[in-house]
This record gives sequence, C-alpha cells and structure tokens, in this order.
Amino acid sequence: MRYLLLLLLPFLLYSAQVENLRWSQGETYIEFLERVDLSNKLYYNLDKEDQRMTEEIRSGVNYQILRDANKTIEQILIPISDELQIHIMRDTDHYNFELLPIIYDRKREEFALHIQNSPYYDIMKATSSTRIAQLFVGGFKNSLNFRRDLRKNDPIAMVYEQKYRMGKPFSQPRLLAAMIEMRGKKHYVYLNEDEHYYDENGHEVEGFLLARPVKGARISSGFTKRRYHPVLKRYRAHLGIDYAARRGTPIMAAGSGKVIFKGYTRGYGNLIKIAHSDGYMTLYAHQKSFRRGVNRGTYVKKGRVIGYVGTTGLSTGPHLHFGLYKNGRAINPARVVRVTTKKLKGDAKKRFVKLSKEYNIELEEILLKDIHQSKPQKYDDIYYMHVD
Repeated sequence: MRYLLLLLLPFLLYSAQVENLRWSQGETYIEFLERVDLSNKLYYNLDKEDQRMTEEIRSGVNYQILRDANKTIEQILIPISDELQIHIMRDTDHYNFELLPIIYDRKREEFALHIQNSPYYDIMKATSSTRIAQLFVGGFKNSLNFRRDLRKNDPIAMVYEQKYRMGKPFSQPRLLAAMIEMRGKKHYVYLNEDEHYYDENGHEVEGFLLARPVKGARISSGFTKRRYHPVLKRYRAHLGIDYAARRGTPIMAAGSGKVIFKGYTRGYGNLIKIAHSDGYMTLYAHQKSFRRGVNRGTYVKKGRVIGYVGTTGLSTGPHLHFGLYKNGRAINPARVVRVTTKKLKGDAKKRFVKLSKEYNIELEEILLKDIHQSKPQKYDDIYYMHVD
C-alpha cells in the first residue's frame, strides 16, 4: 500500500480523482481497453507471458483508475493474483504497461462467539464476511456433523490471517487455527508448517483432493505467484502447473464437477474450466481438441477424459497448463494433487504438538476474554478484534 501511495501521491495533490471499481463478469482485458478508450496496443504489443497474465483478471476484483482534473486517465491498477497487479501509466502522449508487486498489509485476526443459529450464519453476522464463515465451516465439514451434534451456546474460536489492500480486505483469508466445542468435546483444526491442515491427533484433514490430470507427464513449469526475472528486469508469474506431454495425450478431469467454460481464448487457446464443490475451479489450457460430449453445463466425474494435450493459444510446445482456483484466487495445485492423506510421525509430529499447544492456549485466551472489554463488539455475544 505504501508503494501504491507513492505512485498516486503526485496526482492526488493536484485534484486527481481515484475511481474504485469492480471488474465486470465476463469482461476481457481487450474489452476493458476499448471501454476506457485506450489503445489495444496495450495488449497486442505485450509479449506472450504478459498477454497470458491479462487473462487472469478475476471478475469482481477491486481495481483503481486515477484520472486528472480533465478526466484523462493517468494510472490504472488491476490485481491479477495475490502478489501481482497490472499497472498502466500515462507517459506524455502514450501509456506504458508493467506488472508490479501488490503491497498489502497482513493482519492476524481472531474472534470467538457462542452459537445462536449456525456457525456459518453467526460468523457471517459477526464479521460481515461470507469468506470467513466459509473458511471456518470448511475446516470441519468433512469431520463433524453440525446439524446433529451442535447445540445453542456451544463456543467456537478462530485465528486467521487476512491481507488488506488500500485499507480493504484483499483475497481469501487464511485459517491458522480453529476450535469448536460440541457435546462437551473440543475439536480443533490447525495449519501446520507443511501448509496442510491437521486435527488435534495429527491426522491430515481431508479436504478437496485432486487427481493428476495427465498420467505419466512430467512437470515442465511449476507454480509461482511472483518472481523477478533477473535478465528481463521484470516481474513474472505462473499461476498453474505445466505438464509436458505428447500432442494428443488424454487430459482427465482432476475432480468431479460441472463444466462452466469450453471454448477458445487468445492466451490459453482451447480451454475448459470445471467448477467443483466449496468454491474450487480447475482450468485446462492449450488443448489440441475437446472430447466429444463435453460441453458447457456437462457434469464430469473425476478421471473422465475431457480433451487432448496440444499447443493452442500462446504456447511454445505441447503441454497442459493446469490451474486451480479457490473462490477466484489462484492456488498451487501441487498442494492439493495427492493420493492419500497422511499422519504426522517422528520429529514432524513433535513440532506439530508444540504448535498445536501454542494455538490451544491462544484459542482459550480468546474465549476467556471479557466481551465488555473488547471495543469492536459486533452484537450481544461476540468478541471480534484485529491483531497486528
């Protein structure tokens, strides 16, 4: 945010106006340029990597347009991931395009409450955030039965991390630890050092598990949200995994779900998107062709062939670009594509036990804090605060 303010400050001093907007559903970057009367050279003059990045703009994302006193566009900032944003800036009689890191504040936040209706409803009412409510419920959905075992006034507590961009919540919050007590028994979930979630016994919490979309293929390029190219002196990103394989190799649905897009895009070529449960979406790009019968609206099961490896779009050779998104945010598929859950052992288990004990103490302290001493009180039985 400090970097962003430095960009905008010279213009803010001279009656410039910042428009805070949300990216429209279905709008492409080229359509956006046309709508704001900017040259499409800001797309066609880009290299392949940057052109591909413009297809990562998510519908609903907050972006900014800075105009001078004459309403002329001076700067545009459009996030494309948690780490990078498109920056368009006027330079006399033309505009320049670059990718810049997003400067954000990261806050550790926590809350506790006693259930009155349901965890989802009460958390949403307390925090005004469906994302935080989904985060808590998602941590326990595969191990607990709220409908059967939850009672009114059962306590819950949660510690999570939230990013803020320009003073507003940005991207998905990240669950660190949570507790819910039902029928007198406390249940926990923790984010471990390996970035996987475990219960109080050190068993991995089974979440959304994906199958490998191309059998026997090697990974030719991994996932990275942001990297600085030392030769080009520019920021790059690769929001997915590339599986190198021969042209025509079958591509399988990594998980069961509904096809929400099937078609051609300039950057990703022949592309299929599949929506799964809990806000997950998978993306399969650069396909040679689609399998007959796989259309928008089709429900496909995990392992079903949906297309064939190719090199369509902005691609230098036959491969599958495989992307994974959670509520529109790109996440690393390598953390989710795995065959079985695991149980911690040895030194890893010892470190986890130490971590979980520390979180347990913190969660208990949240529950025990005097509600009337917490200033940001939401409603009768809620404690909610920010911890920097």
